[in-house]
Amino acid sequence: MKLIAESFRWHKISDEWHCVLRGRLISLKQDASHLHYRVTWPKPPGSPMTPATSTPAAGDGEEDDTESLLRNYFALSYSLLTLYEQWAASDANFARRAPAFTGIRILNQDAWEALIAFICSSNNNISRISQMVQKLCVHYGPYIGTIEGQAFHDFPEPQALAGTHVEFHLRELGFGYRAAYIAQTAEIVAHLKRADWLLSLRNPESPAFGAPMTKAKQNEAQSSNSSSSSSSEIPVSYKTAHETLLTLPGVGPKVADCVCLMGLGWGEAVPVDTHVWQIAQRDYQFRTKIKTKTFTKALYHSVGDHFRSIWGSQAGWAQSVLFTANLKAFAGQASGAGTRSDVVEEGVVKAEKVIQKSKEVPLSAEDDGIHVVKAEEEEEEEVATTVGRSRKRRITKVTKASVNDGKRVGAVEVEVHVRRTSKRLKAAAS
Repeated sequence: MKLIAESFRWHKISDEWHCVLRGRLISLKQDASHLHYRVTWPKPPGSPMTPATSTPAAGDGEEDDTESLLRNYFALSYSLLTLYEQWAASDANFARRAPAFTGIRILNQDAWEALIAFICSSNNNISRISQMVQKLCVHYGPYIGTIEGQAFHDFPEPQALAGTHVEFHLRELGFGYRAAYIAQTAEIVAHLKRADWLLSLRNPESPAFGAPMTKAKQNEAQSSNSSSSSSSEIPVSYKTAHETLLTLPGVGPKVADCVCLMGLGWGEAVPVDTHVWQIAQRDYQFRTKIKTKTFTKALYHSVGDHFRSIWGSQAGWAQSVLFTANLKAFAGQASGAGTRSDVVEEGVVKAEKVIQKSKEVPLSAEDDGIHVVKAEEEEEEEVATTVGRSRKRRITKVTKASVNDGKRVGAVEVEVHVRRTSKRLKAAAS
């Protein structure tokens, strides 16, 4: 698992990655054949001390939406194979370079967090951005839990970061000129805009991070939407969302595009920095009639439009693949790519073992290659070898449901088993 300048709050402890999302502490672990997640819920105020495995869960009778939350966060509804095929078909350079960088996804993050995090990213490096975001959470975000002595907090709400006292404190914490941008933007969002202002800029075709996942929450949201449908507004577009974000303190074209792409669901947003500018000139012979020695707003949009004309509605996602290939940290991975490579599409098979709480989660027919494995189910998997032959192996998965006495259940530990089914795409050589 690698996060390439998308999210700055995941922390690795031992062999697990941890982050607080929507009021819960999520732990992820990946091995050669499995992906596991564990959820820790915060303890209600005044509750007695209890072991970690019985920390209060979402609530009695409530559906746990963590699985849906993670599917939404990692954009698992998109087929990487299909996207890579589309981009490779329209771009020989992508077809040549991308097969060495499979598995890259654009995170679907909270728009407010993305806005503040990318304001921190201005003229900064990833290490220092992560430190700044961590300080915001520790000093202004609600405490959720502790793992191996490290406390985890959720990201602070706009109201918590608004005010001149916040600006002064952030300067003391080393935020520099960004302190004013954060405090001023928080003041605008918290007190001068309506509560759903940021969400109103979202791509209506892309579900928001943390959107209602359980049936009860979906029904509640549908009821709320129908009651407010009378006050119709002008349909939002990527361009209007981008221009609106530019009115906020500390938000330039690149920050606006990062928020549009990773926080508002606008896949066509292409954040342009020096790496992307180099790619445009070196690999795409990008030329412009705009005569200027500085990187103007017009030139910025010209680069983005160039890539949007090649890759379409998910140009920002395609750009992130080539952005990764252009980084020095991945130079060895890029050099290992030959003229023929395989793009592997992963089909996810889920089996869960639940401690203290057993519940079967039905999956919709729209899920892309995702099926629930039933107890004691044997599967036969055909594995292709490098010499053209194939072999078969038998896999037995057993799920064991635990029984509780009907009392309130605490933290739920779930193991999600992933079986990879390979579909191979021959990349066009050029």
